[in-house]
Amino acid sequence: RTLTPLQRPQIDAGASALLAGKEALSGEEAAAYEAARRRELNRDLQDLEVHAPGVRYQSRAEGGVGGYNEFWYERGIELTRDKRTSLIVDPADGRIPYRAEYQRAAGIRGLNISNGFADSYTDRSLSDRCLMGFNAGPPMVSSAYNNNVMILQTVDHVVIFNEMVHNARIIPLDGRAHGDLRQYAGDSRGRWEGDTLLVETKNFLRETSLGGSSRDTFLVEQFRRIDLDTVMYEFTVEDAGNYTQPWTAVMPFRRTDGPLFEYACHEGNIGLSGILAGARNLDTRRLTIP
Repeated sequence: RTLTPLQRPQIDAGASALLAGKEALSGEEAAAYEAARRRELNRDLQDLEVHAPGVRYQSRAEGGVGGYNEFWYERGIELTRDKRTSLIVDPADGRIPYRAEYQRAAGIRGLNISNGFADSYTDRSLSDRCLMGFNAGPPMVSSAYNNNVMILQTVDHVVIFNEMVHNARIIPLDGRAHGDLRQYAGDSRGRWEGDTLLVETKNFLRETSLGGSSRDTFLVEQFRRIDLDTVMYEFTVEDAGNYTQPWTAVMPFRRTDGPLFEYACHEGNIGLSGILAGARNLDTRRLTIP
């Protein structure tokens, strides 16, 4: 977990303004950003009655409840050791290289979602349905909570088990070819290249947790232990339909003691039924209000 964002911010407001236009920060700059970002994200310090810059939820007058309080969050408290302003290292601008046509389509989808359009469960994302998403990947990125990962290794398999959405990828290391079955987490195959575990994944069923990815995404992940407490995780994403070029991000995984906890999103999928019921209610109101 880290306060380093996946993409380098472009906005000139709030703590993010301290990162914009810089590849890495000095020690003093990093300390200033970390303190400002922790204050900015702290739910216990945010006032629902006002719209503070960067706060993405509604005021109480508009029906907002604020979600969780700060107790439930575990975002990390500092940047990565190299003080970079993005986990993305290629392209050099630290940004996902979206194609313009993807951005237009994504804008339309976002507008539909924000306006409550949900004809069926297929109109909601995998993360809304608590099937995949958030930080579980693949690829894996830091998020607000449940960032823990357990890696289990045998002679011919590796298992990557995410605390988030209790997702487990069972990855053969025996050289077998990729299968044809499409899965939410794709079809992964691994091999050792020196001291680095390389995992290639394709045959995704639909989008992953990563914005802009699709069923045609090809993902390459690398895991290399650099000391007793750190695994350096690097991933490269290719999807010619949505990105103008492949892009790469790097993030350290730090060892932690303690168990992984059972993850429960909305038990019995009741959250999704509420989303759909709300959409049907809006449909009825649109039909009955002159």
